[in-house]
Order: sequence, then C-alpha cells, then structure tokens
Amino acid sequence: MTQYLPPNLLALFAPRDPIPYFTPLDKLPWEKKPWIYNGVSQYLDLFEDPGETPPPTRGETKEERHARKKQAREERHRAALEDTVTQWDANSDENIQSDPFKTLFVGRINYDTSESKLRREFEQYGPIRRIRILTNTKTGKPRGYAFIEYEHERDMHSMPWQKY
Repeated sequence: MTQYLPPNLLALFAPRDPIPYFTPLDKLPWEKKPWIYNGVSQYLDLFEDPGETPPPTRGETKEERHARKKQAREERHRAALEDTVTQWDANSDENIQSDPFKTLFVGRINYDTSESKLRREFEQYGPIRRIRILTNTKTGKPRGYAFIEYEHERDMHSMPWQKY
C-alpha cells in the first residue's frame, strides 16, 4: 500500500542514518583521580595586614532610614506650622466677616439643605444677619455645616438647647 504514496510522504517514513560513535575525550568519572583540596595557607601572605585594614563602614538599616525620614518630615511640618502661625493675622483675614460671639455653628446638616431652610428654622429665635453654608472649593458641593450670624448675641443664646 505504501508503494502508492507520493515521494514526499515516503520520505517521512524513511529510516535515518545511525548515530556516529565518538570516543570520549575525557576519562569516565570513576576512572578520574579525586580533586585534591588545598587549604588557604599558601595564600596567607597575599592577604593585607590586619593593622592596615580600615574600620568597617556601617550602613543604614531600613528601620533607621524610615525613622530618619519620618523625623525630618515632622520637623519640616513643624517649621511650616510655626511659619504659618507667625504670619497669620486674624484681623486681615478676608474670610472672617462676622463677630464670633454672635455666630452659631450648625453641623451635620444634610447636603441638600438650602440657606432658606436654615433661615426658616433659626429665624424664630431672632433676626439673622447672615448665613454661610461652607462648600468645597474645587467641586462646589456643600461640606455639611454652616455658620449663622445673628443681629444680637442674646438671640443666639435664647435657643432652647442652650439652657441645658
């Protein structure tokens, strides 16, 4: 049946040439002499004198480097805070426009609460001069708290929860 196959397929089934034998270049492992171990005594005169050896340099460990960087970061932060405190002047701040003794802080308010809702709830205790709902400067979304400034300080102190 194989006589009917084309020559390119017959070449696939043809036997290969035998593997040639080469004589080994080296002796077999059990015919070799074992390795002769020598000590370092013949090389001792090449070593340097211990008296001339420089003292070892100690490297910084990971924990020491972390502590050093943390301390430097804290010092920079402390210096920046001290500079900020010395440069800050409460009288020249544009954001401060009201009397702190007439101002009420209202926190944890809903983000959907408007100025008119706050005015409606807090105007029953006295006339309100200004309401400021703080917002995020980047997104413009409310931050959840507000400052309410009354006309008179006694109006702010007349609230029912102030009595407790």
